[in-house]
Amino acid sequence: MNFLPNDTLAGYARTAVDLRARMVDYHRSPLAAKYLQAFFGSRLANHPSPSPAGMAKVLTAVRAITGNPWRFGEPYVIAPAMTAIIAAAAAALDLTGEVLPADVAPDDGGVLFLPEPIYHRSLSGEVSSIGAITWARTTNTGSGRSFWAIAGWADHRDPHDPAAVRRRQQLTERPDLARQFGPYVLTDFTEIPIGQPVDPRPDLPVLDAEDRDWEPAPDGRFCIDETTTPMRACAAVAYAFWRIQAQPLATVAAAPLDRAARRRAVRASIRHDTRVVMLRRTHPLAEPTDGEPKWHYRVRFVVRGHWRRLIDRDGHPYRIWINAHVKGPDGAPLLHGEKVAVLAR
Repeated sequence: MNFLPNDTLAGYARTAVDLRARMVDYHRSPLAAKYLQAFFGSRLANHPSPSPAGMAKVLTAVRAITGNPWRFGEPYVIAPAMTAIIAAAAAALDLTGEVLPADVAPDDGGVLFLPEPIYHRSLSGEVSSIGAITWARTTNTGSGRSFWAIAGWADHRDPHDPAAVRRRQQLTERPDLARQFGPYVLTDFTEIPIGQPVDPRPDLPVLDAEDRDWEPAPDGRFCIDETTTPMRACAAVAYAFWRIQAQPLATVAAAPLDRAARRRAVRASIRHDTRVVMLRRTHPLAEPTDGEPKWHYRVRFVVRGHWRRLIDRDGHPYRIWINAHVKGPDGAPLLHGEKVAVLAR
């Protein structure tokens, strides 16, 4: 794993600088160009074949879209306590038909680190991890269409990732090639339009049981099943993070950086203002213990996590994530539309 378990804020910042510097070096290597050509070449197989000059232009743009956030993007680290909340919000997200403004993201470009990866299952049943996400606000020079280009990256050395095991098996005979990869490997790429309705996800092809290798997710880790969600996992996680990091549910702390890490960031010409997004802790209400115990009847409810739609002062719709919590009975009435289950009577 790239991050140490239960690290400090300074440790997160130091590791983030190291990982970004190594990814910047990787994107300058010939292997990165070949990998991008193979990665996007397979995704353009069903489209009309572009001319060599057109393909070169596409690859140049893709290298900038996937590489610049590591160097110039705003860096964030999701604390492990927030991972399950972000994953649950992403799994419940459906943006179909919604129009997203240009300021929905905290910055025009950024990189999000997940020390505790989120896993997702593809249509074929294979499981892979999301250890980092990059985004970049992009405009198509031909059509003028603006969109968020979102890339999902897997931790190259994640011991729990089945996809990492498959990559190591494929590179068994090429140890020299395995050493040339960066700490993260590009595994997914998608777009979210800006100022235009989000298109529904195309109908998924039906696969026979023989064509589906249903892999189990690592124990204790959150896995998003893309066969049942209306969005790609990396886009859903990115949007869930954008929204939740601005809510009172989360607290964003600027991580201190030691002198050595700051110097390395300056040498590599990368941003070093890492922010750690943590769960805001609240003090539970204590039950009164004075006086004689009395018989009482009370009902408590578990409110499931869900997205709540709101309207801002300018009349624009937006969402906030309501995390799963216990409500009732004193001073916590249920709100209309909340989905609950009886926890105790």
